[in-house]
Amino acid sequence: MRWWVLLAATVFVSCARRASLLEPGAKAYTRVAPDSFDVRVETTRGTMDVRIRRAWSPLGADRFHALVQQRYFDDVAFHRVLKNYVAQFGIHGDTAVSRAWRAQSLPDEPVQAPNRKGTLSYARGGPNSRSVQLYFNTVDNTPRLDTLNGYGFPPIGEVVAGMAVLDSLNWEYSGTRGGQTFPGPSQDSITRQGNAYLRRVFPRLDYIVRARVVRRW
Repeated sequence: MRWWVLLAATVFVSCARRASLLEPGAKAYTRVAPDSFDVRVETTRGTMDVRIRRAWSPLGADRFHALVQQRYFDDVAFHRVLKNYVAQFGIHGDTAVSRAWRAQSLPDEPVQAPNRKGTLSYARGGPNSRSVQLYFNTVDNTPRLDTLNGYGFPPIGEVVAGMAVLDSLNWEYSGTRGGQTFPGPSQDSITRQGNAYLRRVFPRLDYIVRARVVRRW
């Protein structure tokens, strides 16, 4: 295959994926996920394997599986890393994609597993507000996050390999739990300006380079 044909094919696939990310109502986001699946998360600090268990949070697992399949998390920053608490990510670096998903919330589900170290849960700001932001628990946050505000945060899976990567994520911009030492990234600014804002103002943030489903069962 000639190089320009390969380049054209690559550009076409990239544009098609972006178009899909701009349509949260597309069929790709309504499919049921496998009962269990592993996602390999390559980050700027190394690689983690995350095992998703649909029984823990069916709606959450379905969305996460679809987003990974559509490569939503590629080049997405860990924008809020609080030492001894959580590492949060999920605001897309493309502002149009971020705006498209900002209000795409999921109904609440009960907490079926504890927020122990290494588990992955959706962030939210109130009832029925889970969307595309998630966090890894970097310490054992149970029972507090299992019951916070009366509804808790249901994990959808857990790190099964590469926990040292989670421990090494840069927390300088968000500080420590209960003692923020620096004004970290503004979520509104990320939504409006994307990764350009993050790379300009917070140049040492860590990112997800790519995330892919590597096993299903």
